[in-house]
Amino acid sequence: MRAQFVLSEIGVGLRRNLTMTFAVIVSVALSLALFGGALLMREQVSTMKDYWYDKVNVSIFLCNKNDAATSPKCAKGAVTAQQKEQIEADLKKMDIVEKVIHESTDEAYKHYKEQYSDTAIASVITPDQMQESFRVKLQDPEKYKVVATAFAGRDGVESVQDQRNILQNLFDLMNGMNVVAIYVMALMLIIALILIVNTVRVSAFSRRRETGIMRLVGASSFYIQMPFIMEAAFAGLLGGVVASVMLLAGRYFLIDHGLALADKMQLVNFIGWDAVLSVLPLVLVIGLLMPALAAFIALRKYLRV
Repeated sequence: MRAQFVLSEIGVGLRRNLTMTFAVIVSVALSLALFGGALLMREQVSTMKDYWYDKVNVSIFLCNKNDAATSPKCAKGAVTAQQKEQIEADLKKMDIVEKVIHESTDEAYKHYKEQYSDTAIASVITPDQMQESFRVKLQDPEKYKVVATAFAGRDGVESVQDQRNILQNLFDLMNGMNVVAIYVMALMLIIALILIVNTVRVSAFSRRRETGIMRLVGASSFYIQMPFIMEAAFAGLLGGVVASVMLLAGRYFLIDHGLALADKMQLVNFIGWDAVLSVLPLVLVIGLLMPALAAFIALRKYLRV
């Protein structure tokens, strides 16, 4: 009987404040969708780092005859055959080096033409202007500085570059977008909490006569508060369900279909469905508990008879 009464009171409260309940559902859904999106964005950045950092190389660029006039590090002239042999031998001796690939000027020219064939400068570049290099695959990309310290400044070496720096700007951009999403989420969360508190206050005020009678006949505070808390929790749970649908739809239409980024950007290792599904329980739990807690705190002030 008590359970039936509580459920009936929940239905009454939702019908009386239908507009505000709808606003709560929408604001909770948006804030939780942004929360889940921020978590997935962070996971995407981490996945991309693991994928790309495992593939990038350390590049040791060697001096050519044109560098002698432009680079102080190549003041002694182009790299000699003996210097190249010594650099390669020293690289292969290092425990952290997994593989060493030599790229000649002709190979560098070919790769440049493949990548920048549509640019104006590609038509005037000649093979002798390109630099020989050693592409070094490390067992641990984080130990780039060991190679840089050992070979930067050596005769015949023009520069040592970590290709991770090329990707870092992309990762910084994605992290910046993630931070913006978190701030917007926080704003939407505050709006949702304000709506929840106002909805509970209006509901408690409209039923102050009923709650007063219940208090007079000996009903406990918890029993009186339960319908209001469950109303807020129900609205929040609906918001969590809507947010979950938005996250699933986002993954489906952005990556697999619709924009089909997985087909258009095949070099990007996108997060899978398992990552999205792992976030949904957290979204639902927060959607259920956050409004219930906000309602409980609000009732301590507004449900005094």
